[in-house]
Amino acid sequence: MPGVKKIQKEDILNTALDIVRKEGIQSVQARNIAKKLNCSTQPIFYQFKNMEELKEELLKKIIEVYREYLAVDEKAPHLYRQIGEGYIRFAKQEPKLFELIFMSPNNLTTKNFITQDEKVYNDILKYVGAVTGITSEEEIKSFHAKMWTFTHGIATMIVTKTCEIPEEQIIEMLTEEFKALMFLYSSKVIPEG
Repeated sequence: MPGVKKIQKEDILNTALDIVRKEGIQSVQARNIAKKLNCSTQPIFYQFKNMEELKEELLKKIIEVYREYLAVDEKAPHLYRQIGEGYIRFAKQEPKLFELIFMSPNNLTTKNFITQDEKVYNDILKYVGAVTGITSEEEIKSFHAKMWTFTHGIATMIVTKTCEIPEEQIIEMLTEEFKALMFLYSSKVIPEG
């Protein structure tokens, strides 16, 4: 039929992304997507084998959104803090996406959880080494695991609306935690007892 726009894969994914943002992943169903696109489910299953394939592609799109929040300006100061601020901003501005990626049961160990997006993780380790002067790969990973756990706690409190934390206070908290970890990693380890 002339004048009828063919529904593209990207249209479907963008619609599914909007659904996740507003209602959560559980609402990403063929009927809901079709309703929002004002079509039948046929174009969805023409573009994707099944809903599992659609959700796999959708997750890739969500990871792209997440990565945009973590992008840093390499000419600006506080490279590593920019990543923490971006992570918290992602939680604040995209709570349903944050919940899907970071607050869904997944049975990952802390190490696997932090490293699940390998590209982002490797970029972050590069920045940690650059700003801290730590040269040991294991210490860089350890430093980041501690800092990330702290940052994740702030982000989770924001998403769950446990408390509201003003941006200035977030920056102050991230800076103080970073300094505390720098002190920990730069001083000699004193045995307990």
